[in-house]
Amino acid sequence: MPPEETTTAAEGFVETLSERPPATPPSLLDRRRTIAPAGFNRWLIPPAAMAVHLCIGEVYGFSVFNVPLTRVVGVTSSVEGRDWTIPQVGWCYSIALIMLGLSAAFLGRWVERIGPRKTICAGACCFCGGLLLASLAVSLHSLVLLYLGYGVLGGVGLGLGYIAPVSTLVRWFPDRPGLATGLAIMGFGGGALIGAPLGVELMGAFKSAASVGVQEAFVVMALAYFAMMMFGAFTIRVPVPGWRPEGFVPAAKPKGLVTHADVSLDHAWKTPQFWLLWVVLCMNVTAGIGILGQASLICQDMFGVPAAVGGGFAGLLSLANMSGRLVWSSASDYIGRKGIYCVFFLLGAVLYALVPIAQARQSVPLFVLLTALIISMYGGGFATTPAYLRDLFGTMHLGAIHGRLITAWSMAAVLGPQLVNYISTYRIEHGVPRAEAYNATMYLMAALLLVGLACNLLIRPVEERLHHREAPSAA
Repeated sequence: MPPEETTTAAEGFVETLSERPPATPPSLLDRRRTIAPAGFNRWLIPPAAMAVHLCIGEVYGFSVFNVPLTRVVGVTSSVEGRDWTIPQVGWCYSIALIMLGLSAAFLGRWVERIGPRKTICAGACCFCGGLLLASLAVSLHSLVLLYLGYGVLGGVGLGLGYIAPVSTLVRWFPDRPGLATGLAIMGFGGGALIGAPLGVELMGAFKSAASVGVQEAFVVMALAYFAMMMFGAFTIRVPVPGWRPEGFVPAAKPKGLVTHADVSLDHAWKTPQFWLLWVVLCMNVTAGIGILGQASLICQDMFGVPAAVGGGFAGLLSLANMSGRLVWSSASDYIGRKGIYCVFFLLGAVLYALVPIAQARQSVPLFVLLTALIISMYGGGFATTPAYLRDLFGTMHLGAIHGRLITAWSMAAVLGPQLVNYISTYRIEHGVPRAEAYNATMYLMAALLLVGLACNLLIRPVEERLHHREAPSAA
C-alpha cells in the first residue's frame, strides 16, 4: 500500500508540537512520542495490532496445558490427593477472561489518557509476568499462585492488550472501521493456532522424568511474547487530531446509526443503546463460546469419533473463528453493523436448530459446516462490536466505552460453558443417550440469539443532546 498523507492541518499540528517543547521532555512511552508524522503509512498499524493480539490470544489455547498441569507431581499420571484436577486447572481460563473484562472496564479511561504505547507495554508486563508467575506456581505447586499469575495478572494484561490496538485502528480507518478492527481481532482469534502448538512443542522439548515441561514452557513463552508485544508497542502510532485519509470525505449527513459526533464515556454507558448492545454481545458470545469451549467433546459424544478427530474439529473451528473476524467485520462496512448482527442472529438461530438434525442423521460433514458457520459469526461479533460502538458514540472515548462493553464477554464466558456442561450432564444422568444430550442446548442457544436479535432491532441513534460539544475527537 502507498503511504497515506495527512492533511495540511495535521502537518501544522505536528510542526506546532515540535516548535513548542514541553516543560519536561516526553519519555519514550509518552503519548506525545507516538503521534504519527506527516506521510505516515497507516497500513503499518494493523501488523502492530495483530502482533499484540496474536500473543494475548494464547489464552484460547490454554487447554493444551490442562492435562499436564494435573500431572505436575506424578509426571506420567495424576496422583490423587496431591495433583490438581481438571476442574481446578480450568478455572485459570475463566478467571483470565473475567479479569479481561473487568480490567478493560475499569482501566479504559486510563488507557485513553496515556495512549496505546504505554498501555501495550503495561499489558505485556502483566500478561508475560503472569506467565512467569504461573511458572513459579508450577514449581511450588501452588494453585492459588497459579490463579493469581495466569488468571488475575495475566487477565489484566489481556484486557489492556485487547482494547488499546483496537481503538487506535478505528481512528486510523474512519473509512473502513469494520475491516480495521477485523484485522486486529482476527489475531486474537488466531492466537491459539500459534499458542497451542508452541505450548505442546515446548512441553515436549522440556519434558523429563522429573518434569512435565509446563514450568519451562511458560518461561519461554513469556519471553517470546514479550518481545513480540514490544514490537507492536513501538510500531504503533496515533494520528493527529482531525486526520483523515487522503480523498476521504465524511458524508454530510450520516446514515442510520452512524454519527460524526462524539459521546463521552460518562454519558455513553448510561444510554439504552449501550446496554442493548451489551446484551447483543453477551447473547452472541454465550451461544458461541459454549460450543467452542467443548468442541472436541461434543463432536466425540454426538458422533462417536475418536479424540484425535475431535481435536482436529476444534482446530477447524479456530480457523473459522479467526477468518470470521475479518470476513464478517469487513462485510459490515457495506451492510452496516446493525444489519450484520441481524444476519448473525437470524442465520445463527436457524443453524443451531439444524444441529440436532445433523446429529440424528449422523452427518458429520453437515455438523462441521453448521458449527463452522456458527463460530465464524461468533468471531465476527467480536470484530464488529468496536465499529458498532464507533457508529453510535464516536471515537473520543472509544477505548474506554469498549472496555466497559467487554464485561458482556466476561459474563458470557461463565454462562456459555456452564449452560452446555450442566444441561448435557443433567440429561445424561437422567437417561438421555450421550449422543442426544446436547440437542436441548442447541435449541436454547437459538433462543438466546433471538433475544439478541430483539435487542439489536431496538437500537436507535444516540440523542443529539448527549453529543460532545467541544473540539472534534482527539486521537
